[in-house]
Amino acid sequence: MEKQYHIGFDSSHKAKYAILPGDPGRVEKIASFLDNPRFFCQNREYTTWLGEIAGKTVMVISTGMGGPSTAIAIEELYATGIQNFIRVGTCGGMALPVTGGDVVIATGAIRQEGTTREYVPIEFPAVASLEVTNALVEAAKKLEQKWHAGIVQCKDSFYGQHSPNRMPAGFELNDKWEAWLKAGCLASEMESASLYIVSQILGARAGCVLNVVWNQEREKAGMSNPHCHDTEAAIKTAIQAVRILIEKE
Repeated sequence: MEKQYHIGFDSSHKAKYAILPGDPGRVEKIASFLDNPRFFCQNREYTTWLGEIAGKTVMVISTGMGGPSTAIAIEELYATGIQNFIRVGTCGGMALPVTGGDVVIATGAIRQEGTTREYVPIEFPAVASLEVTNALVEAAKKLEQKWHAGIVQCKDSFYGQHSPNRMPAGFELNDKWEAWLKAGCLASEMESASLYIVSQILGARAGCVLNVVWNQEREKAGMSNPHCHDTEAAIKTAIQAVRILIEKE
């Protein structure tokens, strides 16, 4: 097959599993946890390494920030033979029990973004694969991580979240944020909705595990609010989940 236009490679990798950080700078770190890690390709925001888990080739590829580049990655990766996706990223906590350094496993995403509206009407839910989610939960338990599983907010604007009052649409952003909090939303991030909707439409399996950087709602409430930028817990959870999925094949 021809090389895919954006990711820059064809199906010669032979992988069926992909671990997806947003940041190209995290790819090599994640790949270092695999057996026989090696650089594969770099094009645009898509940096790609390969390695092995339980003797199977596994890809690690960055998706960039936000829904559009994530959707492109899923489309083109699927075309090259990837059938299982696990996003490893970061998030800001929302529910008060969610603290910096915890792991959030996203069972579904609030579609407060634009990319997926060009795939399917907004009434269709963005949900994770049950098999992948179960593997992530099993992995977190096995690794004795502090984890939470539930709904996350997926948005397009980082600063719309953090500076809503200076936005002309701030009234809407604040009202919706309060609604998500009341409904028990765990955390906020920017890629899971595209991952889930595109995977669903293509017939792929997808899950998402996130490192909690901090929780602005805990800070507002005067509670302890540790910051954690180390993504190793989420990385190890994702790798262990891939191992579980491979062993169940």
